[in-house]
Amino acid sequence: MSTLVVSVSVLAGFLGWLRIRPRLNARSQVESILKWLFFACAALAILTTVGIIFSVAFETFRFFGKVPFTEFIFGSQWSPQTALRADQVAAEGAFGMIPLFTGTLLISAIAMVVAVPVGLLSAIYLSEYANKRVRGVVKPLLEMLAGIPTVVYGFFAALTVAPFISDLAASLGIEASSQSALAAGGVMGIMIIPFVSSLSDDVINAVPQTLRDGSLALGATQSETMKKVIFPAALPGIMGGVLLAVSRAIGETMIVVMAAGLAANLTANPLETVTTVTVQIVTLLTGDQEFDSAKTLAAFALGAMLFLSTLLLNVIALKIVRKYREQYD
Repeated sequence: MSTLVVSVSVLAGFLGWLRIRPRLNARSQVESILKWLFFACAALAILTTVGIIFSVAFETFRFFGKVPFTEFIFGSQWSPQTALRADQVAAEGAFGMIPLFTGTLLISAIAMVVAVPVGLLSAIYLSEYANKRVRGVVKPLLEMLAGIPTVVYGFFAALTVAPFISDLAASLGIEASSQSALAAGGVMGIMIIPFVSSLSDDVINAVPQTLRDGSLALGATQSETMKKVIFPAALPGIMGGVLLAVSRAIGETMIVVMAAGLAANLTANPLETVTTVTVQIVTLLTGDQEFDSAKTLAAFALGAMLFLSTLLLNVIALKIVRKYREQYD
């Protein structure tokens, strides 16, 4: 082995010595190789995304071949338990997605009501008002919330928050389920606070100090400077953090399973049991499945609708960011 290594090294050195010329443009050749390497990596990422989209779209079209599109889009009942034989009871299930998306929006809205104000205000405090010692302690503690496993949040929601909400509602004479959207959404909001606070803090700190100094020199207070100068300048980055938090809330599964349940109820009451799109996707694809029944293919249709909804949300957010950026410029 040693002889082989030495022989290969001598041969490579000899070939390199033969290629050395005064006009050899080695830098351009290296740059060309790196350029094609980077292009291959970018193309791989794009092709992977395209492959995912086409695979989901193909199975979605197969699902719509078994279930009418209007029933799936406008249906208000979700019960995908189809029978194995045509002569069995409940041979035809209900595949209306409205209860699932209603539950997803309800839990996500509760989570954002908790996460956005707390995360944004904490970011403003840490970046503009806190001293270095407080910032050095509080910021790592906030970011630690992002490192806690979601199953731990699920246990906390199921064993602590949900019973507390149920008992509090009962003491007030309000009927509440032992598993509720309020419990899941509230704990989910706590979980995604670091996504909002950390990104907002970094964006606010990236605003040039000259803008602060100019505003304060004109007689504005620190709060006025934050509201009228720093916040508009940092708004695009803050919207990016909020979008990341929304995506995290929409895609969360474990907390919903443990704290909100699996029942697909069409309701806007946060004290009732609901479920989300991601939970149903996991439920439909759990275990050994054959991708021939409408029950299994429904998971791909739900994934496609969730993808389109998230894409629409991103487009709307980009338009809002562009509008405020033009006003600030």
